[in-house]
Amino acid sequence: MKHFILPLLFVSFLFVSASARADGVFRLGIIGTDTSHVPAFVKLFNDPNAEGDYQKFQVVGAYKGGMPDNESSWSRKDGYANDIAPLGVKVYDTIEEMLANVDGVLIESVDGRPHLEFAKPVIEAGKPFFVDKPMAGNLWEVIEIFRLAEEKNVPFFSASSLRYSEGMRRVREDSPFGETHGVDAWSPCHLNEFHPDFYWYGIHGVETLFTMMGPGCVSVSRTSTPNYDVAVGIWENGKIGVFRGQRAGAQPYGGMVFGSKGADLAGKYDGYKPLCDEICKFFLTGKTPIEPRETLEIMAFMTAADVSKTLNGQHVTLASVIEEAKNLNVQTFTVTLGDADAITLDGKPVTLEELGKTLTAPNAQTYYRVILENPAGVSGDKLTAVLKGLGNATLVRYIY
Repeated sequence: MKHFILPLLFVSFLFVSASARADGVFRLGIIGTDTSHVPAFVKLFNDPNAEGDYQKFQVVGAYKGGMPDNESSWSRKDGYANDIAPLGVKVYDTIEEMLANVDGVLIESVDGRPHLEFAKPVIEAGKPFFVDKPMAGNLWEVIEIFRLAEEKNVPFFSASSLRYSEGMRRVREDSPFGETHGVDAWSPCHLNEFHPDFYWYGIHGVETLFTMMGPGCVSVSRTSTPNYDVAVGIWENGKIGVFRGQRAGAQPYGGMVFGSKGADLAGKYDGYKPLCDEICKFFLTGKTPIEPRETLEIMAFMTAADVSKTLNGQHVTLASVIEEAKNLNVQTFTVTLGDADAITLDGKPVTLEELGKTLTAPNAQTYYRVILENPAGVSGDKLTAVLKGLGNATLVRYIY
């Protein structure tokens, strides 16, 4: 099987490191305070007793974000913002205000749908950035982030913290098991209705799989039941990698390596610090630590697994889902809520019924996206009705 050519150029980015700042401190800003990663990361970067590269960094700003239709996002944005405020982090009302006061950005929102819209002003401002998992809400948006960053020569990378656990990493770099002939990886795989199945939590196990196998996956077949998933990937060299996702029973992280010198467990999850170590190196050097090809393959693997599920486990090529994503007819609308029952769609007054009809995409090749503005602070039943009345369009940014 021949490997497909990814629609990306592997570029090198020009970058001014933290050492160019007069005070030697690289100021970081966070977009999206709706994940436990936020206080965990801030405690590492803002630790007054930090050693090594961490002494050169300070998280100084944050923008809450949050998606009102996703309880896992909306219910946590305020609490985590309050947690980091005493650690010296100023919460800004807009991304643009924050960007004027930082040198680099961590896009942390637990919901991947707004990541593209969050990345746009960061890229426009020329700030290097890290995108936490999942990289975006679908494959088209993943490709679009790569495209925009490449256009502006802005470095970034996206990864799960599992990638940098020592046991997984050494299989790729200097394996004690010899040549890798295959890997079985596993992780929790809870689902979220607004994301492709593996994007929400299975990303951890899928990234574990790719960390040890490397890029070159050609196709994937998925078997799924309510509590379990098994996705089998075939690599271009004929090797097989397997991801097992658990939603019941024990739900550990890990992997088994099958090598030329033997087979054994790869190691344990080492927490957030190894990832943050890499984030430090990235911002100091401007060098992206993961080839774009590999990150795109990971996202395409998870997308193809969803397609395979609908086809009763047939193998689906990564090239096919990438091509389909590239050829989507994409349109982004702005919906604004006003006082009383006022709703506008791209500046034109509409009723709730008209809104739903207009935002119903005509076919599967058309992708409608919505940026919802709520300057009047509409809440309760009216906001709920609008969120449910967006046709089959996807909410990709909420501005309040």
